[in-house]
Amino acid sequence: MSMLFPRIGRRRALQGAAAGFVVFGLLLWWLLPLGEEPPSGSITFSTGTRAGVYQKYGELLRNELAKDMPDLKVKLQTSAGSQANVAGVATGEADFTIAAADAVETYQHDDGPGAGQLRGVARLYDDYVQLVVPTDSDIESVKDLKGKRVSIGLPNSGVRLIADRVLTAEGIDPDKDITPRAEGIDTGPKLLGHGLDAFFWSGGVPTDGLKQLAESSGFRFVPIPASLVAKLHAEGAATGYYRATNMPASAYPTVQNGKTVPTMAVSNLLVTREDMDPRLTEWITRTVIKSRDGIGRHVHSAQLVDLRTAIYTDPLTLHAGARRYYRSVKP
Repeated sequence: MSMLFPRIGRRRALQGAAAGFVVFGLLLWWLLPLGEEPPSGSITFSTGTRAGVYQKYGELLRNELAKDMPDLKVKLQTSAGSQANVAGVATGEADFTIAAADAVETYQHDDGPGAGQLRGVARLYDDYVQLVVPTDSDIESVKDLKGKRVSIGLPNSGVRLIADRVLTAEGIDPDKDITPRAEGIDTGPKLLGHGLDAFFWSGGVPTDGLKQLAESSGFRFVPIPASLVAKLHAEGAATGYYRATNMPASAYPTVQNGKTVPTMAVSNLLVTREDMDPRLTEWITRTVIKSRDGIGRHVHSAQLVDLRTAIYTDPLTLHAGARRYYRSVKP
């Protein structure tokens, strides 16, 4: 009997070691496909305006891609925003981008060049519409913007698309009933109260440009009620991607003072083209999902990237490479 225990102990040790190798192997499979050399080459990633969430997310994702694919060169390309991003990827000026679902649907509806080539990689996080005014402003609702100097975002931006629709839904002609200004999140906050009465922004929260404004001077948000979102829905098409919600009280604590703000949100998609290499797209999809927590420490909205929802890239069908990745990790 005394000889039995050492044998059992050795057997259990071997079983434990084998289990350890299995776990290690599964971990390697999650991080990097076994037996595969990382893709190489170069891609162009279209982001957005400086001080915006797209730009910061793009910078952080590039760092993560460099860890998994050290021989892949990723060029970041700034842009006006969602509308420009969709067109850029569809026409081959960029390979990957982030764009709001309403901008994608609008481009498809308008039959933009290369619209049929667009494919989804992942659903990322939601943009919140943020209508900003000075603290002492007399603007209390969207209707109060009539006759005011209002930034409606850069041409070809997702902000411009939303601002025009919101204003029109409230009976305000963006060309005639306001003094329209084309400012991005990098310039609009500096002009608030100094030549600008209000500005629209649509982005993940918090956005750096607004965080900096909150630290330097006061501002407040004008609510966008659910009734206005219902008016937009009645227009059909791309407006169906807007959902009534509340901006979390934690978005800009010093501005919101513990209160949520009624507004609307729209989902962001990681977008590419059908002709993009499936293996490269699979690797990029894997990096996007597994880097969520790392990127989320710096871009709060990125914490919402989730494997269970990432596959819902409507109105785009999934790229073959992305689909292959999601199938490989399906429980």
